[in-house]
Amino acid sequence: MRDDAPNSWEARADAHSFYGFTDLPTIEDRGAVVLTHGEGPYVFDVHGRKYLDANSGLWNMVAGFDHPGLAEAAKAQYDRFPGYHAFFGRMSDQTVMLSEKLIEVSPYDTGKVFYTNSGSEANDTMVKMLWFLSGSEGQPQRRKIITRKNAYHGVTAVSASMTGKPYNSVFGLPLDGFIHLTCPHFWREGLPGETEEQFTARMAQELEDVIATEGADTIAGFFAEPVMGAGGVIPPSKGYFQAIHKVLKKHNIPLISDEVICGFGRTGAVWGCETYDFIPDAIISSKNLTAGYFPMGAVILGPELTARLQAASEAIEEFPHGFTASGHPVGCAVALKAIDVILNEGLIDNVRALTPKFEAGMARLLENPNIGEARGKGLMGALEAVADKATKTPFAGDLSVSERIANTCTDHGLICRPLGQAVVLCPAFIMTEPQMDEMFEKLELALKKVFAEVA
Repeated sequence: MRDDAPNSWEARADAHSFYGFTDLPTIEDRGAVVLTHGEGPYVFDVHGRKYLDANSGLWNMVAGFDHPGLAEAAKAQYDRFPGYHAFFGRMSDQTVMLSEKLIEVSPYDTGKVFYTNSGSEANDTMVKMLWFLSGSEGQPQRRKIITRKNAYHGVTAVSASMTGKPYNSVFGLPLDGFIHLTCPHFWREGLPGETEEQFTARMAQELEDVIATEGADTIAGFFAEPVMGAGGVIPPSKGYFQAIHKVLKKHNIPLISDEVICGFGRTGAVWGCETYDFIPDAIISSKNLTAGYFPMGAVILGPELTARLQAASEAIEEFPHGFTASGHPVGCAVALKAIDVILNEGLIDNVRALTPKFEAGMARLLENPNIGEARGKGLMGALEAVADKATKTPFAGDLSVSERIANTCTDHGLICRPLGQAVVLCPAFIMTEPQMDEMFEKLELALKKVFAEVA
């Protein structure tokens, strides 16, 4: 795969690109994959090779890579009004319309929206909002943030502190005051003989115990993805959100639903909180918000937090926070079109229609003796590789099993993502049944090859 010619695309990428979240031994061995364009759910590299992207880019290119309506929405807005901010009481008409639309499609009757450039910034902003409220309401000690191990909330210093992944230790994170509870992954975290209902009760009791230890009046908020995404596509245990929401309400601790991945259709509903039947105090949105056609994030505030933040801001005449490109008119125009495409052009309907076939394909691969769990919701799923299925024993880390599976898939023209010992699939919402067959066939070939080498 690697082209070592001095002026090859691979060599040029290696010479001047600093890679993030990239397995560097793979780059050393194989070189980067440099892409030129996409068609539907497929992408093409500089050598003309075609890949079915089962990652939807990075969860977000749900309408494919060449949707004419989304591209046209951006072009038309660039011609009309190519850029502005949302400071000083000035914003574009597109920004106003998008805020109206986001509240309309949210679980809230009323509320307000604050814009960022990414999901990381949106989570970071939400934490600042909670800290702002704590100080303005005479509770400056109320700053602690609770998330879960394996959660992913972003890469800024604050959102990385929320992210319950051990790799953040290389940055000296998390910051003080960020608490990570047990990951609600029943298959991996359940005790011997424990039922799923008992596991959920234990998770709720753990939250209750942490609140008692830390003090409810020191906790600013609880953040949770409806389905953990970059943690390995981990759905919550049965009744999890009802159990923890009850505890949080008892102690007046806001519940923030991080819908960066789940929002706008990935689980088969508009919101992941809808899928799991709870109404959070605020929603964090990004990725599918623009179907990947523009970098944008949003904090969608429910009525209570809206009222409190409005009062706190009025007391000092402003909310002193924002980004140059917040509420960018092109991004807002693209988001308005993306929401319409997802909700009204059949994309979310296709997610629901394809989910049974997706689940059946995952179940078939679970028959492999080295796949310990097939999990997911809607069109997001993960296959957990194990050395021993009965004991759930993972492969030795130095075997890099999931990375080898993903690399073998790439060789077969399929892009999927390794996460820990799992391989993750999150196909585009426009995928057809034959394309889904292609995805599973290529993945199965890769699994058989790699497991024959390491098992």
